Amino acid sequence: MPYKIPVSVLVVIHTPALEVLLIERARHPGYWQSVTGSMEKGEALRDTAQREVLEETGIDAAAGDFVAWNIINNFRITLTPERFAPGTTHNEEHVFSLCIPAPVPVQLAPEEHIAYRWLPFREAAIECFSWSNRDAILMLPLRQVTST
Repeated sequence: MPYKIPVSVLVVIHTPALEVLLIERARHPGYWQSVTGSMEKGEALRDTAQREVLEETGIDAAAGDFVAWNIINNFRITLTPERFAPGTTHNEEHVFSLCIPAPVPVQLAPEEHIAYRWLPFREAAIECFSWSNRDAILMLPLRQVTST
């Protein structure tokens, strides 16, 4: 398996009422998060966001529905360092959001996630294991981002 590129997306999926989708990691039960995933070679970040949302939730949104926040988080890779090239210690994460009209059932990728839930944004932020995910969720009311 080729090494992952240390550039990823974080996609906060939410409703206009600020209900946020969280998914639980299969390899780390109890670790709740928004959709995340690494960019593939030659892929644009918006395309990465669209692909990861479809793969991890089954939500088939148009590329234009994803809002780039122009926020980049840099953090130390701690959960899966073996998936990156030797010597790679940090990841660059680009934040996106996707607003959908209402909570929907999702189709999880069982090798990646084992459960999902929709929570009000403050509750969702508390549940996130990642500081960058928590911070992005807490910014939702300020952004009032929708896919209209």
